[in-house]
Amino acid sequence: MAKNGGSLRVLVVEDDAPIGRMLASILADEGYVVDLAGDGLTALGKIEVREYDLILTDLRMPELDGVGLYRELERRQPEILRRVIVITGTSGHPEYESFLAETKVPYLEKPFSLQALQSITRRVLAAA
Repeated sequence: MAKNGGSLRVLVVEDDAPIGRMLASILADEGYVVDLAGDGLTALGKIEVREYDLILTDLRMPELDGVGLYRELERRQPEILRRVIVITGTSGHPEYESFLAETKVPYLEKPFSLQALQSITRRVLAAA
């Protein structure tokens, strides 16, 4: 039985494949149905054809980074923004710090604990 009480669909956007697979595995163990995308452009393609209950995205990625993905979602599907969580290992990077302060998007700083991931995921889904 799914721990989250259903089969909510999550998109993990992470260019570091081992981290993406780890996140997908953790979330699947929690009962979520998980899709992976290696960059923002691939994520946008997936979002065009499938509805997601939650999007976890890294900030620093090739092609289209997390900021670019967020801005595209803001333009195309603003209703989904309340279900976005940012994962960042770019502490101190001015552009990303400014983005996080401006948008107030929930975020996890790498490295993070399993409990932190579970907590933020549940909090964002409950608020959406």
